[in-house]
Amino acid sequence: MKVKGATIQLETLACPSCVQKIEKATQSLAGVDKDSVKVMFNSSKVKFDFDAEKVSIEDVEEAITALGYVVIKSQVKDK
Repeated sequence: MKVKGATIQLETLACPSCVQKIEKATQSLAGVDKDSVKVMFNSSKVKFDFDAEKVSIEDVEEAITALGYVVIKSQVKDK
């Protein structure tokens, strides 16, 4: 298992319900640590831990952009 921590910066989130949609989409991906997913409304960031052997940061970005949100940048760090 290769655990990494990620922060994805999104365009400004307009509604609190957006947070739940993004949270659900991120948590639904195999390899993402469901308990670690935090979507911060004020800073428009998504933070989570994931197993790099099961899912890539690109997979998570695609799940978020599929909902119609714009990913500005992502940072990944080894845990």
